[in-house]
Amino acid sequence: MKVNVQTPGFDADIKLVSFIEKKLSKLEQFYDKIIFADVFLKLENTSNPENKVVEVLLSIPGDDLIVKKECKRFEIGIDDCVQALERQLKKRKEKQRANF
Repeated sequence: MKVNVQTPGFDADIKLVSFIEKKLSKLEQFYDKIIFADVFLKLENTSNPENKVVEVLLSIPGDDLIVKKECKRFEIGIDDCVQALERQLKKRKEKQRANF
């Protein structure tokens, strides 16, 4: 799976990018037909400590899954996004099995 990380307005650390790639690669054990993942990391100009937005678009055959989380740190947001995508992929796989 190809992982595309986009960070408008700032440069992401290499450690953060490799962390994201490692976390997203784990999704392939739940659904093996993932084409690519687009990850958007954004900083919002607010006084709220949860000013980091993580958005993940997962492209799979026939559909795209999108998850968006706001958090204090990008790492926490990626973890939350991966967990949500994991649940969605499991549901999708169960539906496909039920149709056969």
